Amino acid sequence: MDLAFHQIAKDIKIMISQATLFALSLFPYLGFLWFISRSTQMPRLALYGFYCTLVFVAATIPAGIYAQVHYGESLANVDWLHGSAETFLTLSNILVVLGFRQAVIQRKANALSPADQDVSSQK
Repeated sequence: MDLAFHQIAKDIKIMISQATLFALSLFPYLGFLWFISRSTQMPRLALYGFYCTLVFVAATIPAGIYAQVHYGESLANVDWLHGSAETFLTLSNILVVLGFRQAVIQRKANALSPADQDVSSQK
């Protein structure tokens, strides 16, 4: 019994240090979001994707706690929880890619001058 108590105490200590590092890592990311949200060149869809990463974080925290409390495992070892949380990361990545893709296509379309469009339409 005493050995099990020490193992749980050790696991909690590791979780606290990981949680502290995790919380501290949010501040630079929030700064990044603050700066890019003020940029006029940032594609809106990509910006929504970067904000969706916060949804991923918000879903991962309770999922990790649930995995530890109910299964005694880290989130990475509980497939159905891990996959569910990763869905939000996948969604955010898709939004970022589609946003920048849309911006590239729009920039290429705007780069064609009216004279270039007239020449290409005559061919």
